[in-house]
Amino acid sequence: MIAFPPVRINKVFRRSRVDTKSERLTERAAQNQASAASQGVQRLLALEYRRLARDPSALPSLRDVEMRCFSQNGEDGILLYVFTLVGVTNTVAVEIGAGSGTECNGANLIVNHGWYGVLFDGDKAALAQGRSFYAASRDTWLNPPRLVAAWVTAENVDALLRDADLAGEIDLLSVDLDGMDYWVWKAIQRVEARVVVVEFNAVWGPERSVSVPYRPDFRFDARRQPYYCGASLAAFVRLGRAKGYRLIGVERHGVNAFFMKAGVGEAFFPEVTPRQCFDAHPNLRSWRESLLPDPRTRPDWVWVEV
Repeated sequence: MIAFPPVRINKVFRRSRVDTKSERLTERAAQNQASAASQGVQRLLALEYRRLARDPSALPSLRDVEMRCFSQNGEDGILLYVFTLVGVTNTVAVEIGAGSGTECNGANLIVNHGWYGVLFDGDKAALAQGRSFYAASRDTWLNPPRLVAAWVTAENVDALLRDADLAGEIDLLSVDLDGMDYWVWKAIQRVEARVVVVEFNAVWGPERSVSVPYRPDFRFDARRQPYYCGASLAAFVRLGRAKGYRLIGVERHGVNAFFMKAGVGEAFFPEVTPRQCFDAHPNLRSWRESLLPDPRTRPDWVWVEV
């Protein structure tokens, strides 16, 4: 073993601590500047949307307002646009399958618009990272979202919502479970969101109403069973109608669909069909047509009509 002089060691460690602290402060300053710039741009966009709303025929489509700050794709821009036009009630966002909570559909509303969020996920390590992120953010450290570690199923979802003190009307519900999305949304009775975002499986196109069968222990295996998960867009449309929702569109990559409660924003967001969504987004058609192997023909992949 090499014996270093004690003073030398102390100086090295002290410099390391200073450098690490300096890097953290620099990174945090950069994050705050980026957040401030994002907030400014989004406020300007909201003002422009309100001006355009005087003539609904002049409003852009969902595809034209897509923007990503924290969402996986363009969901942040769509949600900013939607809530600017239809307004908010209690600015509560509930997300089921939020990952760390830093790349999800509710994060932009929480960080940049002061919403309160309750985010559920089964990955405790990821949620620990999310807690650190929100605790360090200048915009959320005083009122961070509630991050709940839980494996969400159709049997326990309402109990989890109850334990999180959630009931009645909320503004946003997002469900992204990579598998049991259809069955969990179907089971929810405790909250009623004005806007619902669900992840759908585009491989089935616009017509077939199918889902993977319900299994509370289902885990998506992207390597061994790619694309065997979730439910088709038509399945969610049928479920949404039963629960009092209409489809208002999808983002251009064909991952998330947006539903709005009956009686909310109908002048701005009329109902659209799955066929209209697929026709409006070439990415949906090309992605579905290029999939190999085809999940519809794999005998070991069981689907159920819903």
